[in-house]
Amino acid sequence: MSTPLFSAAKLNKANPNQKPKILVVDDEQDNLDLLYRTFRKEFVVFRANSGFKALEILAQEGEMAAIISDQRMPEMKGTEFLRLTVSDFPDTMRIVLTGYTDITDLIDAINSGQVHKYITKPWEPDQLKLVVSEATQNYDLLKQRSEELSRSRAQNALLSAIVEITQSSYQISNCVLPLASAFWQNFGADAVILQLVEHGTLTDTQAICGNSYWDLATDPLVHTAIATGQSQVCLNVDDPDQQYKTNIAIAITFREEVLGIFSMRWLSPNAISSGDVTAIQQCADEVAIALTCIRYYAQL
Repeated sequence: MSTPLFSAAKLNKANPNQKPKILVVDDEQDNLDLLYRTFRKEFVVFRANSGFKALEILAQEGEMAAIISDQRMPEMKGTEFLRLTVSDFPDTMRIVLTGYTDITDLIDAINSGQVHKYITKPWEPDQLKLVVSEATQNYDLLKQRSEELSRSRAQNALLSAIVEITQSSYQISNCVLPLASAFWQNFGADAVILQLVEHGTLTDTQAICGNSYWDLATDPLVHTAIATGQSQVCLNVDDPDQQYKTNIAIAITFREEVLGIFSMRWLSPNAISSGDVTAIQQCADEVAIALTCIRYYAQL
């Protein structure tokens, strides 16, 4: 089997210059302004003057690379607020600013993994920058490992489903919908179309998973994938009229023959990584073998 290559022109990676997001929480406005000025060049900085306001920001803006919170605040202490963020954002790095000597709460929070580090007030800007830089690097590593684990689980589940579908299918037409459904579910696409190809032309055999339909015959990514045998990927569709912002057309190829196309779409841009695309392609290569086997035994 010849594994298709990805078209480099179509692989639009996420902006590497995009700033990480951090949240600073302090009930004193002067401290909030100082923290903002300290980090605004390197990060997208969100500010909250209480733990309750910070929780509202997290609910709206989503995960942060790091949260810097004052400990002594009215209504809710910093460690109490940070504890509430652990279940929803386990990878976020949490840093506490404290200006008093009783650190029992901090020790408990650090020992339980809820706080990455604490800094005493008044803090040295360079020291705080160093701590936050280290924390965001740790966050990046954690996210990378979490994504790799999630991708590995999805890929293993999908490969198992492919084997099961292959063993229970005696006709090509019977396996198209189960295969499309397996790709749809395991990689979280908003919509998936699997359509078979014969002699370089799309056939009428297809399966649709999701709430939308598009004509693969008019999709330029699909045309290029069939013509070249190379999977086509667009991670950021720059067209306001297009509903889906991440589009991929995965070529199912065996011995340089395109057997079918997985057209997968997501509503958000950069919904998957290049590692996800590679995993999807590897599973599509297994589908190519499965389709070839089913076709062979159907002819016996």
